[in-house]
Amino acid sequence: MSSTASSRIFASSLIGVLLAGCVFDRAPARIDSLLLFSDDFHDLSNWQVETERPGHISAANGVLDIDVPAGATLWFKPRLEGPLAIEFEAIAVAEGGPNDQVSDLNVFWMANNVDGQQPVFAHPRSGKFEEYNALLTYYVGLGGNRNTTTRFRRYIGDPVVRPLRPDDDLAGDPFMLVPNQREMIRLIANGQVIEYWRDGTRIFRMEDAAPYENGWFALRTTYSHLRISHLRIRRMY
Repeated sequence: MSSTASSRIFASSLIGVLLAGCVFDRAPARIDSLLLFSDDFHDLSNWQVETERPGHISAANGVLDIDVPAGATLWFKPRLEGPLAIEFEAIAVAEGGPNDQVSDLNVFWMANNVDGQQPVFAHPRSGKFEEYNALLTYYVGLGGNRNTTTRFRRYIGDPVVRPLRPDDDLAGDPFMLVPNQREMIRLIANGQVIEYWRDGTRIFRMEDAAPYENGWFALRTTYSHLRISHLRIRRMY
């Protein structure tokens, strides 16, 4: 993990993006930013791992390899403060392995426990998905349910209710994972503007009147094999 200054990022700056839901904008212009954290995956020291069943999770040679038969959540340990952009590259692996299902490239960001206990992973969880329902967080499940759905939710800290706006429940090939293809993911928490980008296309946008402005970031999957690289977290100006 490192911290430095004078980096540049992609961040939201398009005109006329007041509508919520799924839109297909081009990548936003670059603006000045500050690199807060990075991980080039030489080990797992930056991560708190929660797994439902034993699997293979390793970080070496620039790649975080998550190869698991059931639910797994990896919390990035530092607490994050917005406004910021979280960027990483990901591959849904399909090479014939037992977990190579091409499914569930999922994320939580700006996550907190509803009771305020910190860090968010101070509450022990087994990796089962339902154990995360009571978080206060933003969530996207890209290629969930065996690569048939892509959904954005704002969790409200309720153990049962996870609101889902109709425009944030997507299906069809343009929104699904492509086997063995490197994808660039960008998560934005910029005050009231919350966005999710893939490969320079904005998939989700929310204007949140009561935004989650700090918290933790996690990678999540279930019965899947992912390779993650080049994590960068940047302050937005």
